[in-house]
Amino acid sequence: MSLPVVSPPFDASGESPSVAGVLLAAGTSDRYGDRNKLLATHDGAPLVRAAARTLLAAPVDPVVVVVGHDADRVSAALDGLDLELVHNDAYATGQASSVRAGVHAVRDRADAAVVALGDMPFVAPETVARLVDAYAAGAGDALAAAHDGRRGNPVCFDRRFFDALTDVTGDVGGRSILLENGTLVDTDDPGVRRDVDQSSDL
Repeated sequence: MSLPVVSPPFDASGESPSVAGVLLAAGTSDRYGDRNKLLATHDGAPLVRAAARTLLAAPVDPVVVVVGHDADRVSAALDGLDLELVHNDAYATGQASSVRAGVHAVRDRADAAVVALGDMPFVAPETVARLVDAYAAGAGDALAAAHDGRRGNPVCFDRRFFDALTDVTGDVGGRSILLENGTLVDTDDPGVRRDVDQSSDL
């Protein structure tokens, strides 16, 4: 399905909305083998820590990280960062359970939420800021970062979708909401299309 694309600059001169950051880091890393890919290192840091730092360097607050599989070790990899941990005991049922947990944690504290993935450490903080600017400028209520016209991550959802996001099931996250309501935000960041599924991706 083709989605509309918007490009900067964005006029966000009005009142700034409050946007939270939600990092999904509860998965089982099935395709990575017998190791947890979120704990694999790149440039000296675990992938999940690099992904969390991206949100912390962007204009989102609070930053919530949803942990589940290997929760103690993933939490330890985030030690010292100014973020909140949320435990998802139902992580084995798929990504939707982590979306639910993350949205529940921020729904009363934000006008919107940027949802990012713990296995995408190559996204630039400026890309998250561009999503927030596009949302603040009224570019859309369901926004996805894109590169070369192709949809990627992270994504930003207005609070009007929070109920729907807490109702999703399986391993699809907010994909159906994006396909029905989404707008792509053009970025110069190839990191929005680059996740880590196996060690060769590093």
